[in-house]
Amino acid sequence: MKKFIQFTFILLISFATQAQDKKAKSLLDQVTAKVKSYDNIVIDFKYSLNNSKENINQDSKGNVTLKGNQYVLNFMGMTKIFDGKKTYTIVPEDEEINISTVDEKDDNAVTPSKMLTFFNSGYKYSMDILQNVRGRKIQYIKLIPTNAKDQRKEILLGIDVQTKHIYNLIETGKKGTKTTLTVNSFKTNQPLSKNQFTFVANKYPNYYINKLD
Repeated sequence: MKKFIQFTFILLISFATQAQDKKAKSLLDQVTAKVKSYDNIVIDFKYSLNNSKENINQDSKGNVTLKGNQYVLNFMGMTKIFDGKKTYTIVPEDEEINISTVDEKDDNAVTPSKMLTFFNSGYKYSMDILQNVRGRKIQYIKLIPTNAKDQRKEILLGIDVQTKHIYNLIETGKKGTKTTLTVNSFKTNQPLSKNQFTFVANKYPNYYINKLD
């Protein structure tokens, strides 16, 4: 009888977990659908990196403009432009430009556009806490990488329940490093220049151009 009760208890927990995972998947699907519905997205964000053991505390701000698989990313003093075929990384401090080709079909290729839908594969997920942040309901989903070699222990993805936009992402590494990306501004369908994602070489006359391919 005791074994039967234990089995029943385990079965109930399993059913509850599966139901929770369905809720998490439903919410993630809504986020993906919302992202794909926009013509373009402009995001201002804050990025924090902390490791108490190593006494590391770093904060940076950045912004990214996305349209389809094209993007312009400004972060940590650098600008990265992807025109759909090539990536141009502009480093003013070194007066250098690195040009490389990115295979968008490569699952291992990390781009800003994928950062808004990265969770669609390679993770186990479940509903986590619901928080009230300045009057906004933020539902967190816990993501656990399925690849044992992944150096990340877990990711908490905060989603605005009303807008279905990503509010923040908290990533905890296996060695104790925690990184947090918080979206300060999320604008959609903005008027963009026709040359928004075009690299113009004559803007950087004294820069060294390094072709990596």
